[in-house]
Amino acid sequence: MQARLQKILSQWGIASRREAEEMIKQSRVLINGELARLGQKADPQTDTITVDGKQVSIVQRPKLIYLLLHKPVGVVTTCEDPQGRPTVLDLLPKQISSGQGIHPVGRLDIDSTGALILTNDGELTFGLTHPSHSIPKTYRVLVKGHPSQEVLQIWRQGVVLEGRKTQPTQVQVIEKLASSCCLEIILKEGRNRQIRRIAQQLGYPVIELHRTAIGSIQLQTPGKGYLAKGEYRHLEEFEIRFLKKAIAAVSY
Repeated sequence: MQARLQKILSQWGIASRREAEEMIKQSRVLINGELARLGQKADPQTDTITVDGKQVSIVQRPKLIYLLLHKPVGVVTTCEDPQGRPTVLDLLPKQISSGQGIHPVGRLDIDSTGALILTNDGELTFGLTHPSHSIPKTYRVLVKGHPSQEVLQIWRQGVVLEGRKTQPTQVQVIEKLASSCCLEIILKEGRNRQIRRIAQQLGYPVIELHRTAIGSIQLQTPGKGYLAKGEYRHLEEFEIRFLKKAIAAVSY
């Protein structure tokens, strides 16, 4: 049965859909010996598909892997970095990170820490990073100064970034310190550096940003303790079911 090539590659665990699109644009993918086109369809049962000169087939699909990583500061959320900085894949054993199609789902900027999902399930990645999904992400954010209730209410109701208002956000004060304040922020969208940009715009720049949970998936796991910085664990079956259920109702 025919399907778009980037969908096939993501289903096989070769790459996420977006990464597959980049591979096609870079002329790294062939169908029956000819350069593939973005949006082109293929039938994995009858067509010969090669990536970087290597033929792939559905029987070679690696086992699906779902991981939760505690990303530390100074590590970039990507598979490769042209500047030579350490990536999230460098924190995994070679037998997992090499040849399995593992990639991060979404991003945490280099200065942020916390919960990050990695997988080779391209369809899950596509669903979780699609604008229609609404899995809440929870953050502990240390900001400079003490935002007033009026400022916090503005943040909760939405702030205009690049001409478009952000979705309503849960923001509450966790602790007030001498010259800073710790906030808990729960988002259902993930625009680029959204928390940092809003905090800066409102006059309370971020000092530290830490993601504690993705939906019900937490760094603190009952019965297993806290996942230390730089460490990872395999997701439990109920956590995988939660993610798949969350994207099942998404329209895209």
